[in-house]
Amino acid sequence: MSDPFTPSAELSAIARRWLQHYASRQSKMVANLFSGSEAWTYVGSDDNEIWTGQDLCRSFNAYTDEQARLILEDIKVTGFEAGSFGWACATFTVLSENRQVSSFFRSTFVFTLEDAVWKIVHVHNSVPKASMESMGYESRSLDELAASADVGSFHIGRTGIASVMFTDIVGSTALAAAMGDAAWSRKIKAHLAQIASDIQKFGGTLVKSLGDGTLSSFTSAQAAMRAAQAIQRVNAQDEEEPNLSIRIGIHTGDVVQSGGDYLGSVVNKAARIAAIAEPDEIRVSDATRIMVGAAPGFIFSGPETTRLKGLEGDHTFYRLEWRE
Repeated sequence: MSDPFTPSAELSAIARRWLQHYASRQSKMVANLFSGSEAWTYVGSDDNEIWTGQDLCRSFNAYTDEQARLILEDIKVTGFEAGSFGWACATFTVLSENRQVSSFFRSTFVFTLEDAVWKIVHVHNSVPKASMESMGYESRSLDELAASADVGSFHIGRTGIASVMFTDIVGSTALAAAMGDAAWSRKIKAHLAQIASDIQKFGGTLVKSLGDGTLSSFTSAQAAMRAAQAIQRVNAQDEEEPNLSIRIGIHTGDVVQSGGDYLGSVVNKAARIAAIAEPDEIRVSDATRIMVGAAPGFIFSGPETTRLKGLEGDHTFYRLEWRE
């Protein structure tokens, strides 16, 4: 059976335009894009923000006007249509007007043709959380990669210290289901090849890849972080859909003393840090942060403290900026 859905630049543009109108609080333009159907539904990111029907649609202007203006960056939108029906999915970063607060958002739109004009009949906004935080579990590939680590595969300096890096694609299960096995396999093959190239470029060793995740090691914390920045930058420049979101975690420690215990500790902590990272984010442990000191080319936010699955006590991490 042929695929009834075709890519729609028009719906992508409408979704992008709606987001920009909403962020700048142009309430009339926001409401003008809504369907006249009683099936109209808006699901917001806040608790209890689930609204339906034309009465609420008409009052959306007042709701929009009361909200603070926002700044949207890194907007990525894909749209598809089939006859009189279509949908779009958007990812973007939301910043407060003073740029002091930011958050990663996802929005989906359902469209219907009304009098030959595309109208929005459903909007759903969400703020993703790491699976461990929201559901009590995390990406299986990270666990499996950590469990399969072998000290003989690691690139270790003369001091016995290595910086271990994990990469993982956010939402890969849903993407794979949407694309189908063959297309997803091609996408992942190209993705992993690019990551392997970036790791090698900065002197690292790709220890193993499993599914859509990778485990690598570096003799230098600086090299590991530069590789992570390169991976995110190259990925952000990839215009081929679907656009992937990568999370990366790095931890530095002694991986050779006391047999496999040290290895397991360093690898597991790096995996846990990757698991709590947000989409398009690089998080590094305090040990990795200390290693680079005031070296140029690194901008950090934090520190922040959290609990990590399977590890005792509180753990400090930093966010490493990669956008130029």
